[in-house]
Amino acid sequence: MNIDSLQKGIVIDHIRAGVGMRIYELLELDKLDCCVAVIKNARSTKYGRKDIIKIEGDIEVNLDILGFIDHNITVDVIEDGKIKEKKKLKLPHRLRNVVSCRNPRCITSIEPHIDQVFVLSSEKRCQYRCIYCEQEYTDPRG
Repeated sequence: MNIDSLQKGIVIDHIRAGVGMRIYELLELDKLDCCVAVIKNARSTKYGRKDIIKIEGDIEVNLDILGFIDHNITVDVIEDGKIKEKKKLKLPHRLRNVVSCRNPRCITSIEPHIDQVFVLSSEKRCQYRCIYCEQEYTDPRG
């Protein structure tokens, strides 16, 4: 398969195989009015298989969402067909509307208009806590 190289845009690379569509949804890439390519199960010498997302144009992506999903993802900013910048990811300190609180008594379960906000409580365990009820969210990969 051949996907043209970008002249200007963003390449989100080294996504764990099968996670590309989740990123597509969380970043709301379907709402963009530009060319977006999602490549699933591409061969990778380092990971075996990986997903890649290429986004054409001058846009910003939410690095917190990407860092939460996998801080090993690479984000390349492309200009004039060349990598202008490689962005490093890390676990974000705060997540807003990325994961939902599982506590049925939490105010976010009762009042759906309230943002789901979690703060990082343990970087080592990739653990977050709801700011309203302290419900724990631990990333299953952590």
